[in-house]
Amino acid sequence: MNDKVRFILDTLYNMYPDATCELNFSNNEELAIAVILSAQTTDISVNKVTPILFDRFKTVADLANASEEEISACIHSIGLFRNKAKNIKLFAQQLLERHNGKLPSTEEELRNLAGIGRKTANVVLGVGFNIPALAVDTHVDRVSHRLGLVTQKANILQTELQLKRKIPKEEWIVAHHSLLFFGRYHCLSRNPKCHICPLKEVCRYYKKRL
Repeated sequence: MNDKVRFILDTLYNMYPDATCELNFSNNEELAIAVILSAQTTDISVNKVTPILFDRFKTVADLANASEEEISACIHSIGLFRNKAKNIKLFAQQLLERHNGKLPSTEEELRNLAGIGRKTANVVLGVGFNIPALAVDTHVDRVSHRLGLVTQKANILQTELQLKRKIPKEEWIVAHHSLLFFGRYHCLSRNPKCHICPLKEVCRYYKKRL
């Protein structure tokens, strides 16, 4: 790892020593559902509906047997709720049929379940199973580009692969959370806090703004 990457990571770890998943869940199946719900929606919004959803449907079997309308009624306040309800029902059905209702712990098996793409699978692996993974959401992607951790034209997949090459595998999970917190609370999409940023001297975005 080069000195710049090490400096960035150490700075972020100091800024956010308690960075972790902010979704509320009590088991890996609930985690996966919460991440499915979080697409194009804030974690705060998801955390408002999951207690309603998980209280109404206490098991994977309950969700599998529920109608899409019943699921929608619990999550209607978040974006894309109808499509998410459809995915959650199918996810629960597939989980029962293929894995006896228990979430699998490999990327391939996870991504074969409804509603789970690469990012969601990486979150579940890292947060739920503590398996090294590095999920790239909009915050991680934005921050990685601004700090020059990835090439300027890197897409989401390229960003993930470039970060994994530069960051030690044992740090993938904590790096993901730290980059995400930095993007969510400091390096905002609009009005980033450049004037008080400890990384501005190594930041590609800040230098362009000068």
